[in-house]
Amino acid sequence: MRKIKIGTRGSKLALWQAYHVEELLQKAGLESEIVIIDTKGDQILDVSISKIGSKGVFTQELEDQLLDGRIDIAVHSAKDMQSNLPEDFEIIAFTEREMENDVLLSSRKDISIADATRPLLLGTSSTRRVATLKHFYPHVKTVEVRGNLQTRIRKMEEGLCDALLLAYAGVHRMGYDDQIVEKLSLDEFTPAVGQGSVAIEVAKKLDIQIKDQIIEACNHLATSLKLRAERAYLRVLEGGCSIPVFALATLDEQLLTLKGGIVSLDGKKRISFEIKGSAENPEELGKELASQVFAAGGKEILDQIKLTLNK
Repeated sequence: MRKIKIGTRGSKLALWQAYHVEELLQKAGLESEIVIIDTKGDQILDVSISKIGSKGVFTQELEDQLLDGRIDIAVHSAKDMQSNLPEDFEIIAFTEREMENDVLLSSRKDISIADATRPLLLGTSSTRRVATLKHFYPHVKTVEVRGNLQTRIRKMEEGLCDALLLAYAGVHRMGYDDQIVEKLSLDEFTPAVGQGSVAIEVAKKLDIQIKDQIIEACNHLATSLKLRAERAYLRVLEGGCSIPVFALATLDEQLLTLKGGIVSLDGKKRISFEIKGSAENPEELGKELASQVFAAGGKEILDQIKLTLNK
């Protein structure tokens, strides 16, 4: 059998993800090779993602190579995947999810997000995290920080900020657990859709036998059910990674619990609901959550966010 060509971005974290998928494929007896691809999101580091245009900022170049057959699969952080893929592509597998929390990372051990008596400057490039901070911790200030994890840590150490607000998964995978000073509440900092999992994207025209082998080797069923619910919610909201929406599904036997919502850019309005349903229809649960969020005023918040970001 021919080698499966794995397309990936070139950052250390992206390569960790690619090697993780390669290892899963190898365990299933499949040969592979890794192909590194530069994306627009990697090239433009001095502009926020919401200004570049969030759709496909980290995926476009990989999709081009999927389509022309230079690579067979593209490996992404699931939270970077847009909710609606172009019609020629599909996600066929989600790897087992890491702990979903956001964390504070710093070389200073005396930092606490809840301490309003001391000024705190956090580095983040996420509109969800900024808006969530404005809602729950308005005393905390933020500064835009982009680049790979190592670049962000260097900027922090040079004095740009006191701490970084990041996903635990990336921090853990890069071996920076010793710099985590606080694990943040999932109730307040409900994560971005897909946070903690790796998504495997293919062109729909890829040979069905190869697809089936990749699914068998890499897809973690429980994670897949959770992310299908979360992504269905995101799809209704048409949220890219510049929209501060959030959702997290949990699975208990065949019962899915989906919690999610939206927060305004200024943090003043935050809508959040939790619903339960059968794991047999995860997409329906996502749509139902979106319907509740919209009915409670989420549509107005979303329209205002899009208006503001498009200015």
